[in-house]
Amino acid sequence: MEERLKETISGTLGLVKEVIKLDSSLVEELKVDELDRVELTFALEEEFNIQISDEESEEWITVGDIFKTIQEKMK
Repeated sequence: MEERLKETISGTLGLVKEVIKLDSSLVEELKVDELDRVELTFALEEEFNIQISDEESEEWITVGDIFKTIQEKMK
């Protein structure tokens, strides 16, 4: 699942997959802005067939936070 997450982030944001780590900061390291966050949320919902609220996505600080959200939703 971690690899799928990195592929989805890479494809959605146009980043090289190798720079995406679980401890990567979305804003500071990956330069994710509000529009990117919305696009990423839609892409993740589609890829993992889950629903993510705006409140949940606004709490994401790192890629690891996204990973935890997806894990919880897929239980």
